[in-house]
Amino acid sequence: MSRFRKMSGIMMIAVLAVCLMAPGTVLAEKVLKIGCLAPLTGPSARTGGEIRDSAALAFEQHGNKIGDYKVELVWIDSQSDPAKATNAYAEAVERQGIQVGLLNWHSSVAIPVMDLAAKYKIPHLFGIGGTSVINEKYTSDPEKYGGYWLKSWPVPQKTMTGYIDCLEDLIKTGKFNPKNKKVVIFAEDTDWGRDILAGARAMFTKAGWEVMSEDLIPQTQTEFYPLLTKWQEMEPSVAFGSVGIPPAIASIVKQSREINFQAQLICDGVGWMGEWYSMMGSASNGILDMIQQLATDEAKAWAKSFKEKYGYDPSPSSGGLAFDSANFFIKVAERTLEKHGELNSENLRKVVMEELLTGKLTYSAEDGAITVARFRYTESSLPDPEVGIEDWYLPVIQYWDGKGEIIFPHAWATAEFKTR
Repeated sequence: MSRFRKMSGIMMIAVLAVCLMAPGTVLAEKVLKIGCLAPLTGPSARTGGEIRDSAALAFEQHGNKIGDYKVELVWIDSQSDPAKATNAYAEAVERQGIQVGLLNWHSSVAIPVMDLAAKYKIPHLFGIGGTSVINEKYTSDPEKYGGYWLKSWPVPQKTMTGYIDCLEDLIKTGKFNPKNKKVVIFAEDTDWGRDILAGARAMFTKAGWEVMSEDLIPQTQTEFYPLLTKWQEMEPSVAFGSVGIPPAIASIVKQSREINFQAQLICDGVGWMGEWYSMMGSASNGILDMIQQLATDEAKAWAKSFKEKYGYDPSPSSGGLAFDSANFFIKVAERTLEKHGELNSENLRKVVMEELLTGKLTYSAEDGAITVARFRYTESSLPDPEVGIEDWYLPVIQYWDGKGEIIFPHAWATAEFKTR
């Protein structure tokens, strides 16, 4: 009996060996599941679609592979709603098995999803939502959130000061002659918007401007005549605001022109959507914005390939930033594979903590970055990237006939400021 069992075992081993060597036999494929968060439906669906298309293009250009791992993108629809986003995110982890998270648009969505990333120990990188509430939450418990949430858009207080620098320079050089230093401020009714109001109030007040009105805009609102009439009566020289909901900001701009609102419009984020001009037309002429520009030959080539594939022009801030973020993640994952030999949540976080958050691992124009000079994180900047001309920086641009030209800083200028 013992001899029979021994022979049976030898035969089974032989059969298995033959099967493994047989043509057509497929070994288990290595897969990295990436949960990509974006508002694919709801009021910001247009922006979410551009984020999705841009990220997908980045991975496609790498053959949807990282080393010997197949990349599987699991799209998580935030619907611009924090509660719906958290439900969808939990499902992506528990039922679809994502191992890492990537991207995001709304700050209000980022805040609760941060807790899920930490709970499930899923590193989530390069969320675009920029509110300081995220920073406060992160710094309140860095052991909990460190390596589990990282932003690709700094707090507005770090980036908006260029507007005041630009305005004061225009006044000093006589290119802008306001009848007073009164300003009205508006923003979307979100955590990002409240941050904008607070930052803008401090910024303008410090520079000697009088803030006449502060207004939060509901995400679904498209009727603004009463608000604009109120502003008109205040006779401000500048109207400053940020609304990332395409139908809402388009309505504000067009309706302000209809009633001949005379203030200089500064609409932070008009160019966040690629087709902003088709929504606003000539009403957008003269608006000031701070936004990345697809100015290099590499960026222009990317925009061309994007339009050829998807049929519309991409925005630097949603499409371009999502493309850069996806490519930066690929670099992080390649380094993880090189260092640890396996892609999983734990190994990815190790590289994030040891090399990404310490400034050792960066992503620059030399790597293919198209929206900023360099993405670099340091202990003092976290969870934001470093801000500066050699790192993450936004120029002030002015729109005319569907095109944005840099007017500030002077070293980057491609056009002069003009009044409407």
